[in-house]
Amino acid sequence: MPPPDVPALVDHHCHSVLTAELADEDLAGLLTESDRPPAPGTSPFDSALGLAVRRWCPPALGLPAHAPAEEYLARRRELGAPEATRRLLAAAGLETCLVDTGLTAAAGRSLLPLDAFAEAAGVRVREVVRLERIAEAVAGPAGGWARAVHEALAAAASGAVAVKSVLAYRTGLEVPAERPGPAEVAAAAGEWLRAGGGRLTDRVLLHHLLWTAVDVCADLGLPLQLHTGFGDPDLTLHRADPSLLAGFVRAAEPTGVPLVLLHGYPYHRQAAWLAHVFPLVHTDLGLTASYVGPRVATVLGEMLELAPFGKLLFSSDAYGLPELYLVGAAQFRHGLGTLLDGWRADGACTAADAERLTRRVAAGNARRLYAL
Repeated sequence: MPPPDVPALVDHHCHSVLTAELADEDLAGLLTESDRPPAPGTSPFDSALGLAVRRWCPPALGLPAHAPAEEYLARRRELGAPEATRRLLAAAGLETCLVDTGLTAAAGRSLLPLDAFAEAAGVRVREVVRLERIAEAVAGPAGGWARAVHEALAAAASGAVAVKSVLAYRTGLEVPAERPGPAEVAAAAGEWLRAGGGRLTDRVLLHHLLWTAVDVCADLGLPLQLHTGFGDPDLTLHRADPSLLAGFVRAAEPTGVPLVLLHGYPYHRQAAWLAHVFPLVHTDLGLTASYVGPRVATVLGEMLELAPFGKLLFSSDAYGLPELYLVGAAQFRHGLGTLLDGWRADGACTAADAERLTRRVAAGNARRLYAL
């Protein structure tokens, strides 16, 4: 368990986990954003994230920190996946998890449903609704598709704490400030439906969806989360630069809907700038904190150069492996603690300032933003 003087965390963006037994190569495959097999002679454990896993996770399973990957995997098998999952999640010291339910499987196996995940983690769990997943389940006719999507999203989000978009993966984040017109949307919907539906990649429909999410979030008083920055190979990185959203942010301001920029890296400074200049924009570091390993304090410091202390939130973006929850939490606590120790030593802040900032970013900002 984390030290008692460290605040519990609200993980404001994450995914469920597996409790199935995994082959070593399948487990290692969840330690990378690549969806391809590793190059011959390499392993995802030989990375900054791999080092972080070996640093933080073995003690939760009764091994010394930095145990070799082979010993760690053997110990995990000895305990069994359900017990290892329970121990790793408990060691993360989480209070609440806001779970994006848009992903339902990892490594070819089903993720735990929300109630089972809550029991395994011993935390309060709330749902974040995936915008594109809801829309892709809506059938025709084309003329009524926009209304049907609005109704489906409103129903799905009525019990959730946020809506999330993965527009960055589909067409990128350069969203026009003007909403697509009804005739344009109906024509695009007709073409998509005649092609059999499926994965939405049409620019007009995706931009309409984003505005639909703004309308629904305004009605329900919910934030809208947006993936930004790096991810798997389905994404074209330069199109995921959050600064591309500036025009959309300006256009959406009158609605009062908070926009939450997830992850950001390597554009985390752009995300921090948007949070700095637009009152309704919030941001996090997300899975970046895990992936950059020993550089986490530096990257957090780069975000806090501009991001207001009340606008930065903690998330792990953990997916599939319980290890990623523990690593995300431990990296965040260690990185922020290291950063603030340096600030204090330099006379930039007091101990009280550092404690207040830590508690806000760890949980307080998320509690306020999501009305937890």
